[in-house]
Amino acid sequence: MAAGRHRRSRLTILVAAALVAGPALRTGAAESVCYGTASNGRLEGGVRIPRSGPNFAAYSSVGVALGRTYVHSKVETVIAAAYAALAASHPEKTFVYGESGWARGGRIRPHRTHQNGLAVDFMVPVLDAGGRSVPLPTGPFNKFGYGIEFDAAARYGDLAIDFETIAEHLHALHEAAAQNGIGISRVIFERGFIPKLYAAKGGGFVKHAIPFMQEEPWVRHDEHYHVDFAVPCRRMTESE
Repeated sequence: MAAGRHRRSRLTILVAAALVAGPALRTGAAESVCYGTASNGRLEGGVRIPRSGPNFAAYSSVGVALGRTYVHSKVETVIAAAYAALAASHPEKTFVYGESGWARGGRIRPHRTHQNGLAVDFMVPVLDAGGRSVPLPTGPFNKFGYGIEFDAAARYGDLAIDFETIAEHLHALHEAAAQNGIGISRVIFERGFIPKLYAAKGGGFVKHAIPFMQEEPWVRHDEHYHVDFAVPCRRMTESE
């Protein structure tokens, strides 16, 4: 128990340090404003997620160029802080993020949500046959990662989902969100894999702190986990 508290305390310190460093880069920038809901909304002042960093990269340079990786400014701060904390605590781990939304929100096909800047897809971290953390392969031939299908054992060829690192990432996002005055409202992940996540190191925290969607999603979420952040949004007008 003491070791668990120590790990949580260390991660909180790392996230806090990352938040101090990160937002200073946008001093004076206006905060984004979200409207409506994830499935019927829009965004003002959207911010692009950084294309890459020491331990992470976007799923596709094409997707970035097309403008498919914008979020609310507070969400961008949280994402950057979590990655920075993980770079300090687990420098050997590699992360890939997926799609989020347009700079002005609205429908971004084929997604049914992602409309108000509060939703982000994170591709699952994976281990190779030697147990090393490697980026999930993303490219046009597998729909930039979204076409990958993991089997019931959470394997894709010689790659295996790294559930321990997913738990660490969700923990870091939770800590960064709390530090920034927001939260995580929902995570969508393959239901058959959630027990494996709970059983992994760090899974106990995830089980008690992270809310997962209980219904079956309209498409499998095995190659990525969808995170909805909790930020107060304004109402949409009747004309929108």
